[in-house]
Order: sequence, then structure tokens, then C-alpha cells
Amino acid sequence: MRRTPLLAALAAPMIATFALSPAGAADARVHDTQAGRIAVTPVATGLAYPWGFEVLSDGALLVNEIEGRMLLVSADGETRTEVAGVPDVAASGQGGLLDLALSPDFDTSGILYFTFSEPGEGGASTAAARARLVREGGEARLEDVSVIARMEKKTGGGRHFGSRVVPAPDGTLFVTLGDRGESERAQDPRDHAGSVLRVGADGSIPSDNPFAVGDKALPEIWSMGHRNVQGAAIEPATGRLWTVEHGARGGDEINRPEAGLNYGWPVISYGRHYSGARIGQGTEAEGYEQPLHYWDPSIAPSGMAFYTGEAVPGWSGDLFVGALKDQLISRLEVEGGAIVGEEQMLEGEYGRVRTLRDGPDGALWFSTDEADGGIYRITAAP
Repeated sequence: MRRTPLLAALAAPMIATFALSPAGAADARVHDTQAGRIAVTPVATGLAYPWGFEVLSDGALLVNEIEGRMLLVSADGETRTEVAGVPDVAASGQGGLLDLALSPDFDTSGILYFTFSEPGEGGASTAAARARLVREGGEARLEDVSVIARMEKKTGGGRHFGSRVVPAPDGTLFVTLGDRGESERAQDPRDHAGSVLRVGADGSIPSDNPFAVGDKALPEIWSMGHRNVQGAAIEPATGRLWTVEHGARGGDEINRPEAGLNYGWPVISYGRHYSGARIGQGTEAEGYEQPLHYWDPSIAPSGMAFYTGEAVPGWSGDLFVGALKDQLISRLEVEGGAIVGEEQMLEGEYGRVRTLRDGPDGALWFSTDEADGGIYRITAAP
């Protein structure tokens, strides 16, 4: 596990548990939105660039810090336990320990999934792993860790790893992969880069994958032509996957990836190269799918979640996307599979919004991608 010198100094010597001041003791901040006043409460602060996180049924948090630490944070925020057994990560640039998702039967099985930039010959690539979380006394560890999907070609550079892992209602998993800053790879059906993968919970290839039979493309590939998918969520009403990906200079996209389809990068885009030059053939071309929604200029989107809770009644059924560059949360109204309205909230108030979660307590949760990052929950203000 590679760390920056500062983080290495803070992390050593390794200890199982250390105390914190409870972030939840801080007063919530109140903000006005189109749905009414909301309260944003810090639950855990002082985290080093938290990426994926999950809220457990007992109120504890499981959090991935990008430099390679997985932390179990108690429900009261007073203690954190470093989870043992996390594999080495290539923590450089946008790479590191990334997304985290619980199996639907996590409360009985302890099974979880996570993504990370996997080091190896030639550099690094995105991988997804399965493991079992074991909590004993004041300690926590991962057991039975196995990689279930990976981008086989490893390259240098620290850009565009993706990545999200999303359990689907049918028991399969979607894994999103960036193009690693090498855009032409996203159009190569024999390369995992710039694609959405679909695998079984054990890494097997589902028989109904679009390329499971034949040799037109790698059998794990569900869809291709993506630039850097950093958000993904299952729409509760339909069970379908939605994704959000970074454009270049503009052209951030929301898509609903379907089996075997090509979403165009870098042949078509609503953005432009950073030089200002046109990308590929423009905004459309035969054989390539159009996005459901796009941003120009870019907001640098990351996490995505559909909200089903009751803590903010006016938001039920809406889609939420976090933004890194613009440091905001975008609330998108969805009707009949189409995006019909947008409200941008909390701009500049909390920092770079990395991950969003539809919490088991009915609140909307989010993390901030900062050196002094945090986990927050949103409810209606009293």
C-alpha cells in the first residue's frame, strides 16, 4: 500500500482503534432548497479523502480512504477501527481505494464489494473485489478477499480509473471502468477500458451478457464507449442501471447503459478537448447512443444515488449527483425515465462532493473529497 509521506507518518504505527471527537455533536447547518429547508449534519470528519462509504444497519459507517485505508466508524463517531486485510493499492493521482458496496444480504453474510487501482506489471488498472467483513471485539478485518473483475491491461498514469461497483436486483454486479486517459481504448471491444462490466457475484460471466457468446467483445463487457464513469446507481422503480461520467471540457453525461450498446466516447461528445478543438465527429453519429442529460460547462460529477427515503419528502424518487469541481449536489427530477428538471444545491458549502448514499435511516448521505473530508447526512430542517 503506497502512501504519501505525510499520510504514512499519520498512519504509523498501525493501531486497531483510535478515538475521535464526535462529529455528530456539531450543530447541523440549515439551507434553503426548492423542497424546503434542509439540515446538513456532520457524522464523521477528519477523514483523508474518503471515497466510497456505506451506512451499516447498526448506524456504523464503513469508509474507504483513497490512500488505502478502510475504516469502521462507530455510530456515535467516537472511534474508528482500521479494517485489516485490504489489498495493496496503487495510490497515485485519481487511483487508490475507491468504491464500496454491501451485498444485499450483508447483515447475515458480511459480504461486501470494493474497487481499487490494482498495481502490477506495466502500472495499474481498476479492479473489483469481493470480501467478507468480520467484526470481533474492537477489531475488524476482511476475509476471503478475491478479485472478481479487473481491467487486464495495466498502464502508467493516474487518470480515469472510474469506478463504481453496484449490486443489481438479479444478483449480478455492475463495475464501471474509466479509459485511463487513453480515449481510443474506449472503442476497443477487446479492452476493458472505458466500459461497464457485468459479472456474477463470484466473478463468473452471466450467460445473458451481450457478448457472453462469440468473440465480438470481451464477455464481461455490458456497454462501452465511456470516458470516466464515477457514478452509478440502480433506479428503484425499474431495476435499471444509470451512470454519470466526466466529459472533457464540458460534456459530462448521464446515461442508462443497455446491453451491448456504445455510448460514443471519443467519437461523439457534447464537450470539447481542453485545447478547445472538437471531439471526434461532434455530438452525434450513427451507431452511438445519446445521453439522457449532459452538462456544458462541466461540473465534474462523481457519486450518484436515487433517493427513496422520507427524511425530505419532496425528494422521493429524485436522482442526486455530486460534483467535484463545482462542489455541489445536483437534484434531478425523473419522470418516465427522463430528466425533467434540475436544482443545484449547497454549492461551495462543503467542498468536493464524492459519494452519495440513500441511507437506511431515510436520510440522504454524502462524503466530501478533501484532505479533511467528512461524511454528512441530510434531513428536513425542523
